[in-house]
Amino acid sequence: MRKNFGKKTWLYPMPVLIIATYDKNGEVDVMNAAWGGIYDTNQIMICLDHSHKTTDNIKDVQAFSVSIGDKYNVDKCDYVGIISLKKDKDKIKKSGFTFEKSGFVNAPITKELKMTLECKLNKFNEDGIVVGDIVNVSIDDSVLTNDKLDLNKLAPITFDPINNKYVVIGENVGNAFKDGMKLK
Repeated sequence: MRKNFGKKTWLYPMPVLIIATYDKNGEVDVMNAAWGGIYDTNQIMICLDHSHKTTDNIKDVQAFSVSIGDKYNVDKCDYVGIISLKKDKDKIKKSGFTFEKSGFVNAPITKELKMTLECKLNKFNEDGIVVGDIVNVSIDDSVLTNDKLDLNKLAPITFDPINNKYVVIGENVGNAFKDGMKLK
């Protein structure tokens, strides 16, 4: 038997995406966004409300970075999602995140987060959908095994919207493009 819950914004997994931008003056802003994912080949989509400073920055500077939230930085990732730079000018300092400039786009990279997509703005839809062209993916050596991303080392988190929790991702349960062949 199933229980019906009506219309809800529930989907799993919901990535914890940390969006970092510069404003017109080169000042950093960073925020947490869970509504996003791959849009098309080499593109990412993020749904951002027009009220965010990050939204203004992306429109002005035409670039942004997207880092993957991880279990080692849960407090920092959550903090940048609940505090606005418009309301607290010390948000960046209080977050504990530090930044370096991308070598590919005019956007900061969040140094504590080990995987980052460096993006240039492709389009910004009226409904708040940001589409970015992924120009580069940078991954810290500490989360690589044999020059490939090691998901267990990265320890990415997903947002559980039903229980308001962050959950770590990592257990391998199968092999893509292989296990289904058993059913052919």
